[in-house]
Amino acid sequence: MPDTKQQESTQQKNGKIPISVWQIGFMMMLMNISFVMVYSFSGLYLKHILGASVVGIGVLEGFCETLSHTMKLVSGMLSDFFKKRKKIMMVGYAFSVVSKPLIAISSSFAAVFSARMMERLGNGIQASPRDAIVADVAPKKKIGASYGLKRTLAYAGSLLGGVFGIIFMDLTNNNYQMVFAIASIPAVFAFLILLFLIKEPQRYEHPAITSQTPMPKPKTKQKFLLHNFKYLGKPFWILMIVNFIFMIARMNETFLILYANEGFGVIAKFAPIIMIIYNLGTSIASYPIGIIGDKFNRTKILFVGVVLIVMSDIVLFSSSTLTVMGIGILLWGLQFGTTQNIFVSLIAERVPEDLRGTGFGIYWLVNAIASFIADTLAGFVAHRFSLSHIFVSSGIIALASLTILALFMHTLSPRVKMYKS
Repeated sequence: MPDTKQQESTQQKNGKIPISVWQIGFMMMLMNISFVMVYSFSGLYLKHILGASVVGIGVLEGFCETLSHTMKLVSGMLSDFFKKRKKIMMVGYAFSVVSKPLIAISSSFAAVFSARMMERLGNGIQASPRDAIVADVAPKKKIGASYGLKRTLAYAGSLLGGVFGIIFMDLTNNNYQMVFAIASIPAVFAFLILLFLIKEPQRYEHPAITSQTPMPKPKTKQKFLLHNFKYLGKPFWILMIVNFIFMIARMNETFLILYANEGFGVIAKFAPIIMIIYNLGTSIASYPIGIIGDKFNRTKILFVGVVLIVMSDIVLFSSSTLTVMGIGILLWGLQFGTTQNIFVSLIAERVPEDLRGTGFGIYWLVNAIASFIADTLAGFVAHRFSLSHIFVSSGIIALASLTILALFMHTLSPRVKMYKS
């Protein structure tokens, strides 16, 4: 059997997407199948079976996402310090796998809350080291394509998770907990791929861009210090400001499901259709946007992505039929596949290689704070006005991020030399 690391090195030299990126993509596909089978029904389960309020669901989702993204900063910094990204990922995936059967046996709001916290904790621990591995091994001219491939496979899994959710909800006669238990199976296989197939990268394929403070010569271990934040550079922090405001406009997809259920009568069994449409849009956008971003100005593509969420908000707010709402949800997925690919690609090529885990961790922490604000705000807007009004607030906030992005377009556009140790 050919040596995996030797294959990886050959693929990098040939400018091809490394096999480890494919493996990570398939691992994420399986985990997302599991996640969406649970996630598609969790809001409806909480509201209709356990009697939770929309505000309560918003707070739960916001808190869990905040926990997840906060752990992404910690795990990213730890992966830079120990240079053991895979071992940290294994801890995270273990939490995520165990959380699935716990959700299946949960019969109270508090129990579901605890299981969701464990799942999001696991997701947070593994995310930054995972994204850093992709940056470590991807050829310089294939950064966007590598992230795009990974995300396309991941969201193809999310799409399949929606399909399987409908099938098993029908086969179990709307037994939420049984569906949650079945969702544990693909999560276990994802963990096995991580355990036996994915290898720890031994070298960095490409250096990073830095337009500010020169980074010290790479070490075996990077110090676990907040002082290192200064090496990330001014464009990185401006990008985080744009990302923060943009993410406040992106409330949790649970609200899309609740909107379809209450506004258009989509019954619980078919709730995953919303996630299928959303993930179809994300999957369609991710890989092509990655390829385009490798050839053209990523910042301008990011501008288009933010415009898409404004368009989605307009369509969703004004929708009067399921078809129009479906178009709005597809746009919601397209904007996510576009913007997230560009954000992570910009980070990967700008952050010094010894601080990639830290850079991704900060990115996810910014998302954490913004997600909590977004979900809590959406819950209160829906409670005070209606579910359709959450798209009004989303659109206004998205326009604010678009304005800031336009003002700093020149600063964020690449005009610097590659960093060399």
